[in-house]
Amino acid sequence: MGEFGRVLTAMITPFKADGSVNYDVAAELAAHLANNGTDTLVVCGTTGESPTLSWEEEYQLFVEVLQAVAGKAKVIAGCGSNSTKEAIAATEKAAKIGVHGSLQVVPYYNKPPQAGLYQHFQAIAQACPELPLLLYNVPGRTGQNLSPDTVARLAQINNIVGIKEASGNLDQASEIRRLTSKKFQIYSGDDSLTLPLLAIGAKGVVSVASHLVGNQLQQMIQAFIAGKIEIASEIHLQLFPLFKALFLTTNPIPVKKALILKGWKVGSTRLPLYEADSDVSDKLETVLAELHLI
Repeated sequence: MGEFGRVLTAMITPFKADGSVNYDVAAELAAHLANNGTDTLVVCGTTGESPTLSWEEEYQLFVEVLQAVAGKAKVIAGCGSNSTKEAIAATEKAAKIGVHGSLQVVPYYNKPPQAGLYQHFQAIAQACPELPLLLYNVPGRTGQNLSPDTVARLAQINNIVGIKEASGNLDQASEIRRLTSKKFQIYSGDDSLTLPLLAIGAKGVVSVASHLVGNQLQQMIQAFIAGKIEIASEIHLQLFPLFKALFLTTNPIPVKKALILKGWKVGSTRLPLYEADSDVSDKLETVLAELHLI
């Protein structure tokens, strides 16, 4: 259950000039990503600006992206919430739409204790037993860390198949790997930590940079798996300036700007996020030019 490949793209949500979702560009971008190194699309996660999307917009995005990549890539739906009841309802709806899995973020703002986090994810898993779930730990955004011990307990639940680990803590990722079976999949939540995490048993990455360098990320991971460590390291170091440039300010502001620089009509971010300033734009343009991406 839950085979999502190595490169998962945390897909941006394109908007029109009036601020409405541009479903046509979303479908076009999804197909492009599926043809350029992406194994699975993660729709309506952090990079997809889920905090400012309505559930109706999210469900429509799941439908459009599924149709756009049918037979080429899988789709994981971001259905997390800081309300367990709301997360269950959204996950049940996404399952009926036909997504291949669901991303479940640690509840934000209300900062539940570890026992509450366990009960939250267990309840969602039990409500949708046929749908593979990927935990999402990003304490920098949620205000609460999902501990390795709690992850290990959750990993015993059949349809909780892995975690997007975005704490930036390699020791924590090592402890998760130590406490879970090899079938439990660990994905890096940070592009710059993908290669180090592969070394301790991660499966791949939920990536932002794959909007631009999906094929290269796939090559890096496949090189590592084949034991060609020097080649993997070379690719990592070549892409490292891009990994950092994409987080010069709050994600997904930089990646949207990068896509615009490449000619994609993805629009701006929704408030309270705001467009990249000239300093960020100039640095991005320099990095993209150095990598021959524009």
